Amino acid sequence: MSKAIGIVGIGSYVPDRIVTNYDLEKIMDTSNDWILERTGIERRRVADKDTASSDLGVKAAEAALADAGLSAEDIDLIITATLSPDMIFPSTACVIQEKIGAVNAAAFDLSAACTGFIYAITTAKAFIASGDAKKVLVIGTEAISKILNWEDRKTAVLFGDGAGAVVLAETEEGKGIITSVLGSDGTGNQLLYIPAGGTRMPASYETVDRKGHTIVMDGSEVFKFASRKMVEVSEEAVNKSGLTLQDIDCFLPHQANLRIIKNAAKRMGIPLEKVYINLHEYGNMSAASIPVALDEAVKNGHIKKGDIILMVGFGAGLTWGATVLEWNR
Repeated sequence: MSKAIGIVGIGSYVPDRIVTNYDLEKIMDTSNDWILERTGIERRRVADKDTASSDLGVKAAEAALADAGLSAEDIDLIITATLSPDMIFPSTACVIQEKIGAVNAAAFDLSAACTGFIYAITTAKAFIASGDAKKVLVIGTEAISKILNWEDRKTAVLFGDGAGAVVLAETEEGKGIITSVLGSDGTGNQLLYIPAGGTRMPASYETVDRKGHTIVMDGSEVFKFASRKMVEVSEEAVNKSGLTLQDIDCFLPHQANLRIIKNAAKRMGIPLEKVYINLHEYGNMSAASIPVALDEAVKNGHIKKGDIILMVGFGAGLTWGATVLEWNR
């Protein structure tokens, strides 16, 4: 019988610079109370002008490799989930591969926005299960501050920069990743997007002047979608795993909005002490959100060996996904 496939190393990194809600009050028409009441966010990390997504991803990747007791040469596949790549091509994964010296690894980016990490670890597990890879480095990394319109309080207050990474491999201890459920609904592709910069609307003086290269979001529609899908995909994944919601030791959701998280936990009957929340510190880090939270939860003892974890994400696309795993370290 094949071994379980699980996380054998984990790491994260966030920039040093902290931008609080009070800082944002000085540059846009908003307030700490307005942001806090609607989102639960108090502060976020912002990368400096010379730091790109790959730079953040390298730090997280190196931490995950060290935690796994592996060298970069041991990795045979790198999957990077990001909505803020260094450039359209080549992939940010290839840039990271060069920087860490993972000379034996294939590398590609995966674009599923805030659900990217769930999509990426599900893909990584499939590569390992098929025998096409043995050790896979999955990185969620974002420098979203570079693609925000800092005059738009509907989006600029929500996001932050950071990176998280895990190493996946076969393991003899525990069950590892038990199951995943992924989904998408392309009819919502313009509820959260960047209009310009691709082949539909190539860069021009006009697109730059109109801030067409920054995030646009229909907040109310995304809120309704996320509130519904977080519960639906969580329940589907747990049912598929053969477990129940009462078996979940840690509910680790995408860190986008405190109201969405609390409402989802209440509807599923998961007590708040089992829910890991850090969005007040970092805001929405998109594909980096879940791995950064996972790393923190492990390091501060919120997650222990043998715990059953439910991770769930939702984002642009529209996309959603959930993974149930047993923490085997």
